[in-house]
Amino acid sequence: MTVFRRAAVLGHPVAHSLSPVLHRAAYDALGLEGWEYSAIDTTVADLPALVRRLDLGWAGLSVTMPLKHAVMDLVDHIDPLAVAVGAVNTVLVGPAQCGVTLTGTNTDVYGLVTALREGFAAQGRGSGAGAESAVVLGGGATAASTLAALGELGCTTPRVLVRSLGRTAGLQEAAARMGVTPRFEVLDPSASLGALRDADVVVSTMPAYAADPVAAALAAQGGAPAGVLLDVVYDPRPTALSSAWADAGGTVVGGERMLLHQAVEQVRLMTGRTAPVAAMDEELGRALAAPASAR
Repeated sequence: MTVFRRAAVLGHPVAHSLSPVLHRAAYDALGLEGWEYSAIDTTVADLPALVRRLDLGWAGLSVTMPLKHAVMDLVDHIDPLAVAVGAVNTVLVGPAQCGVTLTGTNTDVYGLVTALREGFAAQGRGSGAGAESAVVLGGGATAASTLAALGELGCTTPRVLVRSLGRTAGLQEAAARMGVTPRFEVLDPSASLGALRDADVVVSTMPAYAADPVAAALAAQGGAPAGVLLDVVYDPRPTALSSAWADAGGTVVGGERMLLHQAVEQVRLMTGRTAPVAAMDEELGRALAAPASAR
């Protein structure tokens, strides 16, 4: 088959990524013959050379860690939301007078908002509901996107619980650009439980297993959470925190829902077509049900 347009997810490591599953399902459903989507293991050092090789055969790139900040210096334009968040997870390739023009954007915020609205709907609050109170676990790039998403949902004063306040400078700068005024605190798995249980929304942006002490404290102390938990980790699935939250009677949204919806927006931006959400969701479900070695 002749390849007319290419796209890829870049990251390091990236072999575990389910982005190819989602994008290829979209291409099939849309009848986009000759479209190819791959995963390319790329370090920060490798990134500039790869970006320089992009031409009009490329539709765009999905960008994951650790490249979301580094790629910002390599594109021609960055949309205002990505500037405010301080992270680009999508690069769009377009024509220019001489060569191509590269635009960086951020679809993580869209993915977070849409996934959380699914959680609100599951609670019976309606998908258009907002959040008056929220807690964010972690202080990295995804936490910045989460602050933007919470602002869109009506919460501009969330609590941000981190393991080290000394590593929050970048997140504090992003919050200031977004007009969000979070309260930063040191995460104490036991002492922080009250805040977690009372919030309308809790989003864990911590790496796999990092939130396990919080899960253990919740399992030990009990108490039904009032709000929706979104744990952005989808491998392993479910996480210990998601399991403990559900066991306590809380509503859980898996990280795969954010993954799905950020990819939906990427497909729209890269192809110019409305993404086939149902087809992408169905293929994602099959991939998650398969053994990790078969994905």
